[in-house]
Parts: sequence; C-alpha cells; structure tokens
Amino acid sequence: MHSATEVRRGRSAPDALPGQPFPPGDDASLQRAVAVVQRIIAERHDRPSLVARIASELGAEIVVGRLVPGDDLNSVELSRRYQTSRTPVREALMLLEKEGLVDVPPRRRPRVVILSIAEIREIYQARAALLDLIALDTVREATAADLAGLRELLGGMRRGWKGRDLDAYVWANVDFYDRNTQITRNRTVKRIFDSLLLRTLPLRRLSLSRPGRMERSFDDHRRLIQAYEDRDATLASALLRSNHINALAALEAYFATVAGPLAEHAER
Repeated sequence: MHSATEVRRGRSAPDALPGQPFPPGDDASLQRAVAVVQRIIAERHDRPSLVARIASELGAEIVVGRLVPGDDLNSVELSRRYQTSRTPVREALMLLEKEGLVDVPPRRRPRVVILSIAEIREIYQARAALLDLIALDTVREATAADLAGLRELLGGMRRGWKGRDLDAYVWANVDFYDRNTQITRNRTVKRIFDSLLLRTLPLRRLSLSRPGRMERSFDDHRRLIQAYEDRDATLASALLRSNHINALAALEAYFATVAGPLAEHAER
C-alpha cells in the first residue's frame, strides 16, 4: 500500500508535514487505522470492495496524520494509484465525507476536512454527554471480570505513556473505550459513540501529542477504574468529563497558536 504523501508529494517518508505538530503514524498504526475504518464502513455502508478499500486506506491516512487538514485529494491521481476509473474514487471520497473526514465542495477538488474550533467543541460536547451515560452504566453493569479487563487495557496505555509512544497510547486508548462502551450493555450509546470515532481519532491523536497530556490522561484513567471499582458514579463521571475538558483545552491552545491559517483557509 502506497502512502498518500507519495501521491501528493512524490515521497513516502513518514516525516512531519508542513503545519503538522507531530510526525505521522508508523506503518503499524496505519494498519490499525485501516482496520477501524474498514469496520465502520462495513457496519454502515454497503459498497463494492474496491470502494471500501479506497475509503479505508485514505481514511486511515487521515487518522494517522499522513494526510493533514486542507490536503487536496486529487481523484485523477488517486485513480492512477488504485488503477481504476475515477468513479470508485469519487464514491470512496463521498463515504469519507459522510464520516466527517473529507470535504467535497461543489465544483472544487475534494480535500481533507478542516474543522473549525467551534465544530470541534460541538463534537466534544456530544462525546461528553455520552461519557456521562457510559460512566453511570459502567458503575451499574460492570462485573469484576469487566473491570479486570479494563485494568489490562490500562496496562497498554501505561506502556505507551512510559515509552513516550503516541501511537501505542492512542490505540490502547481506543481499545479502552471500545471495551468500556461494550460493558455498558447500551447498544444505542455504543452505536452513537462509535459513529463519532473517526471524527475524533485525528483530534485525539493531536490532543495527546501536547506536552504532558499523555501523563494526565493516563492518571485520569487510572483513577477512573478505581472509581468504577468503588461504584462511585459521580466521581467516574467527573473524571471522564475532566479528561475530556483537558483534551479540548489542549486542542484550543493548539488552534490558537498554530492552526489559525488553516481555519482561515477553511473559510475561503
């Protein structure tokens, strides 16, 4: 599988791109992202395998930062990359638009979506409301085995944090929340939470790359499991909300100091 940076810039090296605050994810992280995008597309969209493949690979490259906000998605170049006509490429880009990763403006070239800080706040507000429900349901429904499973997943987050491995921490965090939402036995909450996953993954990676965020996030989750074990719904909800607010604050700080030009570009 060729990197999208190779199509755009004539190179495939995973070095940081202009305007990007951290290096793109490695190949292992890219494959994890491909699997997540494939699962979500398979659950919600019935498309031919080639369209799903194109959408999964491009979506993964956006998630891990190999494609960054504002990057053009040239359907002619992509059709050459996948050795197909432009129709499957267009369908794949439309799927990614539905998932909030791509912007397909009329009579203009598709591009990786540029979220305004107002849109990011809306996404985080929606997640915060869901996290309140998740905390309450987990305290009520979780068995000892469920909580032991969360502690095991917390170990993966610990290893990512201790190793200063952003990708390892992000995917351990994804696994943690996937398991946590399963524990709630609330299918509606899990469906809605999963529907926001692709929109939040690039943001989660960005917020966790900020100085001190991994350590703070890990400590919040360590205390969260203790609150679950103590059956303290109020504390569990407060910890999830606090972690969420801190993540949003990190994004707001980044946008205020670095991403202003991207936000201006999005409005043109």
